[in-house]
Amino acid sequence: MQTIELLSPARDAQTGIEAILHGADAVYIGGPAYGARAAVGNSIDDIKRLCTTAHIYGAKVYVTMNTILMDSELPLAKQMAHALWEAGVDALIVQDLAFLTMHLPPIALHASTQMDNRDADKVALLHRLGFEQVVLARELTLEQIAAIHSQTPVALEAFVHGALCVSYSGRCHASQCAFGRSANRGQCAQFCRLAFDLTDQQGATIVKDRHLLSLRDMNRSAHIEAMMDAGISSFKIEGRLKPTDYVKNVTAFYRQQIDAIIAQRPNHFRRASYGRSTFTFTPDLNKSFNRGFTDYFLKGRRTTMHNFATPKAVGEAIGTIQANRTASTQLRCKLFPDVRLHAGDGLCFVDETGKLQGFRINRVDVQSVFVTKALHISKDASLYRNLDYSFTHSLEKPSATRSLQIDLLLEETASGYRLSITDEKGRQAHVEWGSEKQTAVSPQRANQARILQKLGDTPFVARQCQILLQGEQFIPASILTAQRRNVCELLLRQAEGPQQAHKTTSWKESQAALTSLNFTNENKKEGRATANGRKEDLKTDVSERLYAFNIANKAALEVCHQLGALHPTTAYENQPDDNLPLMTCKYCLRHALGACLKTENGRQLPSALYLKTADGQRYRLSFNCSRCEMLIWRK
Repeated sequence: MQTIELLSPARDAQTGIEAILHGADAVYIGGPAYGARAAVGNSIDDIKRLCTTAHIYGAKVYVTMNTILMDSELPLAKQMAHALWEAGVDALIVQDLAFLTMHLPPIALHASTQMDNRDADKVALLHRLGFEQVVLARELTLEQIAAIHSQTPVALEAFVHGALCVSYSGRCHASQCAFGRSANRGQCAQFCRLAFDLTDQQGATIVKDRHLLSLRDMNRSAHIEAMMDAGISSFKIEGRLKPTDYVKNVTAFYRQQIDAIIAQRPNHFRRASYGRSTFTFTPDLNKSFNRGFTDYFLKGRRTTMHNFATPKAVGEAIGTIQANRTASTQLRCKLFPDVRLHAGDGLCFVDETGKLQGFRINRVDVQSVFVTKALHISKDASLYRNLDYSFTHSLEKPSATRSLQIDLLLEETASGYRLSITDEKGRQAHVEWGSEKQTAVSPQRANQARILQKLGDTPFVARQCQILLQGEQFIPASILTAQRRNVCELLLRQAEGPQQAHKTTSWKESQAALTSLNFTNENKKEGRATANGRKEDLKTDVSERLYAFNIANKAALEVCHQLGALHPTTAYENQPDDNLPLMTCKYCLRHALGACLKTENGRQLPSALYLKTADGQRYRLSFNCSRCEMLIWRK
């Protein structure tokens, strides 16, 4: 049976707690340093507080330490890993191979998507090195995921929702090149969301001032079951920079979708954590930040991956403009059925130049909306709502509870009574107290059960309450209330305590794996390798697979040498190299513009194409059609 995990983002501990309450089986969060979102670091104490809440429900906490590390940073990274283990963290998500050389506590390591995990050999290699979960590249199809799953037992994690990087993760140096801010160091400046001109070699403009690299947001909610069948066990929501209302809504939506599949196929799938979440709202993906949706490459190459008009939120389609011949503060709209607008809502439309324009509603009157500034919008222009004020405002309040079912048992002992509770995870606690037994003159059991099941100030709800007493016995209500509180507190302490699954591969075993994967000198001379039982072209296979590791320190370099890489790639941050592409993309601009070189009747574009920014910087495009990839180079 496959255990299914819903993994939610958290910019801070409170957001993480809300993710747990709204149904997450695990949360990933940045630590004090070395996370791929440098703007959202968190203290060890805050992470410990998050772990305390998560572990009540058997949920896990993963900390991102997925930047490349410099030599001077390795001691602190190791120290931080130990501190996070002591705080209760269940796993570290890492990119840098130096972690394999550190003598760490028995904390699980997950291979970040920054490692560019796209093929079965690479994933199998990471498993042999001791990684217990691998975050797959976003660009994989269902068939590719299934092929990887069939060749390795390691747990596979995949993104299911959120923002998309246009480049393979870990293989983007554009932000570092253009702005001196490294994506591999957690400081991405969103180069791919800029507006560009597309030009030919002479500088003539083909497409002007469009967001040519900006992708829609991922939404794979229609393919969850297919992803499960392909071997995905952890479904990851992107968004460690997103606000709490986003995390609440998106987590709740996917919780409901995954639970429905598990309920239909209980012999195939089970949930990774415990407890039932109930919501005060109806989850709706359209009502949270989105640039329009795509399932990306999951079902093959699509033509609707991009949004040239804007990198900002577009939201849900709500209708069209009915009539607006001149600029006016009153806009007559033809709304879709069931759409209700409110003052404060944010609407937007694409103007005649192809740019997204937005405005806020000041007042609503039947089929008209009133705004403070006169607008001219073409008749029949599509309207979108990118801010549902009422919905967002409702998520600012407490919007979910998560409860654990428990069984209670009250029974006699030789000297008094014992009250025991067992939660749905199987954890148990009990209290005993001495008492002189008093026979009651009236029925007591219904009242005793009522008192024991008053669990409103805890995360527990009673599934079953047994009272096994000989005859009717009087026990003061104050005693039962106090002992109920005591036993619940004991169970909470047990639930909150350390429950991390120890790393299944020890540090010594990881070192042995590195040694066993070493290549002989003869292999190296021939450029061949036999580590996985078959010969491989070292230059095109091993070196290519190690490319994305972005070697920035001596420890990682030594791991690469042990793995047999003849020429490990030095991190662009340490040594900018114009012989390397700034981006390697599965997304292809030629395809998006209808000019795929594999299509005979496609649009004709010059063979040499360039992207030009507003400040005049030019970047050359090249196309590897055999691999269906687009590369972006510094000119």
